[in-house]
Amino acid sequence: MQDEVRDISKGLIESLCGDYRRHNQIDPACYERYDVKRGLRNADGTGVMAGVTRIGNVLGYYVQDGERQPAPGKLIYRGIDVEALIGGFTGEGRFGFEETAYLLLMGALPTRAQLDAFRHLLSEHQALPHMFTEDMIIKAPSPDVMNKLARSVLALYSYDSDPDDMSLTNQLRQAVELIARVPVIVAHAFAVKRHYYDDESLYLHRPQPELSVAENFLYSVRHDNQYTEQEARLLDLCLVLHAEHGGGNNSAFACRVLSSSGTDIYSAVSAAVGSLKGPRHGGANKKVMEMFSCIEEEVSDWRDDGQIRTCLARLLRKETGDRSGLIYGIGHAIYTLSDPRAVILKRFAKKLAADKGMLEEFELFEAVERLAPEVLHDVKGEDKVVCANVDFYSGLVYKMMGIPQELYTPLFAVARVVGWCAHRIEEVYQPGNRIIRPAYKAVAPLGTFVPLEQR
Repeated sequence: MQDEVRDISKGLIESLCGDYRRHNQIDPACYERYDVKRGLRNADGTGVMAGVTRIGNVLGYYVQDGERQPAPGKLIYRGIDVEALIGGFTGEGRFGFEETAYLLLMGALPTRAQLDAFRHLLSEHQALPHMFTEDMIIKAPSPDVMNKLARSVLALYSYDSDPDDMSLTNQLRQAVELIARVPVIVAHAFAVKRHYYDDESLYLHRPQPELSVAENFLYSVRHDNQYTEQEARLLDLCLVLHAEHGGGNNSAFACRVLSSSGTDIYSAVSAAVGSLKGPRHGGANKKVMEMFSCIEEEVSDWRDDGQIRTCLARLLRKETGDRSGLIYGIGHAIYTLSDPRAVILKRFAKKLAADKGMLEEFELFEAVERLAPEVLHDVKGEDKVVCANVDFYSGLVYKMMGIPQELYTPLFAVARVVGWCAHRIEEVYQPGNRIIRPAYKAVAPLGTFVPLEQR
């Protein structure tokens, strides 16, 4: 009986799809006719200016005589080059994510006393509300950790005694709690997913107050709590590199759009999580690894550039892989000659590959990075300068660390919640804050109401 109802329902939905297609076609020429900035991008690829920020900056080109000129990429956190930031804390033998979170939230590097106090504050707020895991995660398991994270962030509203207070004191308190709790939510959601969908034993570990965010995450997602110093340092580096990327990236902008309406921080950050899940945004690192599974299967000799070119061309022609016509991890809206995050990750990935006996696979990644721009030109006629972006190497790094693919994008969220909270607070407290509302040109023809019996 259920199968019969399902078949009838499927037929009705397919009929509705036909109705939709008949009445909802938009002429592609409309976008040029009305000078529509598709994707909020100008015709030359630059972004439409939608606001100002003191939080982060992304540099990938310069404009000369009205034209974009490629340049090495730079990522700036509160005026500090991320490479200098990383060189600073790694040179002193310290974890850097907590320090980066303070910098992005507060606008300046902390003193030792301020950093110690901030770490203590994060540690104090790691614990989830009473029965939260049982009621919000275990009772409604999800096969996708990002969906569970979005739902859980939204649910935190119900556990907050003052969720709608827009004072700076309350917003910073909520931001600290979110930064501290998101890693725990992800770890618990992953454990529950493994239990209910992968038939594994359920292990829920409490975060340890003396550990860094990176150490605690590895401690929490592994049954035996074991991790190496090298793994923790590398994960900390990944978190720093993913913490912020300017106000124009899709998830940060989503957070700012919702924040501009005056809604609560949980609604705004939950929307950002939903944005990050998309394969064109944070979900790309998982898609990169799925793509490489296809490449590794189709290319018999990983050192043969000809075979690799052929496979990449098939990907672009939608003949293999997920048939999207994309080479995941190649190209970026802003970066041209290089993505500084990918450059840094690649350097550490090569050393890790040597330690893990995975240099051959690493060299395949290098070959795809080198050949992809040529194949894009040959197959699609694209002359745009493109480079590997952060997603290209982050998945490989996680794979070499033994982190499951289901956690690749959630780890991105663990880091980026810092940037979201910083943009949320800036959007709420910037002078002359207005609700963000772009325009859409209506192109549907005018019609008249026809009585039901005459249709």
